Amino acid sequence: MILIVEATYENGVLRPAQPLPLKEREKVRLSVRRVPSTADQSYGMIGWSGDADTFDRLLQESENDRMEHL
Repeated sequence: MILIVEATYENGVLRPAQPLPLKEREKVRLSVRRVPSTADQSYGMIGWSGDADTFDRLLQESENDRMEHL
């Protein structure tokens, strides 16, 4: 069985975004691929000349500001 799930790496542990259909202590084999950020996906498309980390930070700040005004 192959499962593809999103997870967050936090304090040395991968935390799946949803419960997995696995038995307690069942052994699995992982293949980890980073999810590309919005900046990585759109870099160069909008004329941004800065780095991807700064773009991600500005995008996150913009999203936070938008959510505060809802």
